[in-house]
Amino acid sequence: MKKINLILLLGILSISTIGFGQDTVAISKKDIWLKATDKNLQIKISNQDFKSAQADYRQSNSLFLPSISASHTAISTTNPLMAFGSKLNQEILTASDFDPNLLNNPARTKNFATKFEILQPLLNVDGIYGRQAAKAKMHAYALQTERTKEYLELEVNKAFMELQLGYKAVKVLEKANRTGDANLKLIQNYFKQGILQKTDLLSVQVRVNEIENQLQYAKSNVQNASDYLAFLLNEDNTNKVYKPIEELENVIALESINNALSNDRKDIQAMDKSSEAYAKMLQSSKMNFLPRLNAFGSYELYDDTLFGTTAKGYLVGAQLSWSLFDGYKSIGKIEKAKAEFKKSEIETQQYKAKSQLELNKTNRQLKDAENKVNLSKLALEQSQEAYRIRSNRFTQGLEKTTDLLQSETLMFQKELEFLQAVFEYNFTQNYLHFLTK
Repeated sequence: MKKINLILLLGILSISTIGFGQDTVAISKKDIWLKATDKNLQIKISNQDFKSAQADYRQSNSLFLPSISASHTAISTTNPLMAFGSKLNQEILTASDFDPNLLNNPARTKNFATKFEILQPLLNVDGIYGRQAAKAKMHAYALQTERTKEYLELEVNKAFMELQLGYKAVKVLEKANRTGDANLKLIQNYFKQGILQKTDLLSVQVRVNEIENQLQYAKSNVQNASDYLAFLLNEDNTNKVYKPIEELENVIALESINNALSNDRKDIQAMDKSSEAYAKMLQSSKMNFLPRLNAFGSYELYDDTLFGTTAKGYLVGAQLSWSLFDGYKSIGKIEKAKAEFKKSEIETQQYKAKSQLELNKTNRQLKDAENKVNLSKLALEQSQEAYRIRSNRFTQGLEKTTDLLQSETLMFQKELEFLQAVFEYNFTQNYLHFLTK
């Protein structure tokens, strides 16, 4: 039993010390956005996706630029053909080398060849469309990266407002806690004087405990909001908690926002660019049936010693190639590219319709949030006035303890509801701006 009591005591002490061993870091809305754009992991991932697409586009430069390679080959052979060819390349053939016995049974021959090769594409129509597809894909990722930054801004603002709301809730509940303690002392005095019964005192004590529990829960919410903000900023939040410099606004700014979906939105532009890329890939697949024209050349050095350069020669030429039939492979590629292009068009259409649906829904939510703010503000004012009247009547012995507690509970509840309503309106307004960018 003593061990259980000790554990409970340590648990209570650990809970009571939450926040005292932590560093409070003051932050402003502007500062966190600057940090987020520089350190957020999702933005870094989006940047790498763009760089990957950019690298694919740069690979298509091979469509216009030459390919140059160098090699050095060393052989030792008694193969009649290879031995004769090696001597011919080394320019050391003599009349005696045409002796049939030597031709058929040559001695071991060494050959060292240094070769420089160049391949120059001249006309590859399918590659041109492939390059255009890679460029459209790169632009799509660039637009998607910009949209990711816009979404991060929305998420950072939401996390910051949640942190503001958390601190505001703590402040309200601390005020409620002080009020509850004051009422408890008053009730205790009345109980000692025999004015009130034991049940009245117990009711107030229960109420005070409930407020303390709510306060502890609100502090946990502050820590949770702080941790999430640290995650967005990619910072270590161990033993520290953020505190906004700006307090949560308790007013709303009404404004009219366009209900029409804008085609200038970065994500919609990215979807259109993605469809364009699939269209170019389809064209590239179709152009696969056209011939290709490429030039080639080489410069060769031969000797019977390592890296020797006694004999020299070059080769230049051009090749026109045309794949007439590849076992239905090209036709299958066209069918696949066509299906992917149609799919991208349908996905873009679906995305736009879904975005318009979300925009319409958010507009209605904003109007509902405005009504909720107005109603909760009126309810708060009424509850404050009701509590003031009941508190005065209670000190005069004209009100019951339970009525006072209910009035007090209702007042702080309405204050929290009003703050929550303001938060919901401001975030919905921000979200609507995000949907109409």
